[in-house]
Amino acid sequence: MRNSLVGRFLIATPSMADRRFKRSVILVCDHDETHAMGIVINRAMPRLMLPDLLDQLGIDCAIRVPAIPVLDGGPCQRDRGFVLHTDDWSSDETTSPIMGGLRMTATRDVLQAIAQGVKPSRATLALGYSGWDAGQLEAEIMDNAWLVTEGDIDAVFATANLDDKWEDAISRFGLEPWQISQNAGRA
Repeated sequence: MRNSLVGRFLIATPSMADRRFKRSVILVCDHDETHAMGIVINRAMPRLMLPDLLDQLGIDCAIRVPAIPVLDGGPCQRDRGFVLHTDDWSSDETTSPIMGGLRMTATRDVLQAIAQGVKPSRATLALGYSGWDAGQLEAEIMDNAWLVTEGDIDAVFATANLDDKWEDAISRFGLEPWQISQNAGRA
């Protein structure tokens, strides 16, 4: 697709009407003329850390897995996992490139690799995803629901202050959140 948004961030504007996406930052992972798919990177699943999830899935850990939060990737298929990871690990058939240095794998083998220590140097897991039908995302962008900016690999993996990611993403435009009108109209 000529104007694919893969590897870009969608940053919810104050005019975002859908409460599920208020103050969201989404990494677009797939986008073509038929659909778009992304992962919310600034919202955690309540009280769910990666070691807990591995335990729930019955995946034995050979190493101490870091207690990073599992992300709430979006409202679609919330029982399905997506691992965003560096490109130093790959499962050829199930790993998709997102942007330079970043890939996504949606199969159990990456979780097993993480648990065994044969893992990508950086990874984060999300449950669920955000999805749009043909033309839906483009219409939302035209209605000023989203700002679009280049993705940032460090921001994808930053888990210490998830609540700060939205304001940090807005500041990449040289703006403060209060400077974005809630009723901006069409761009």
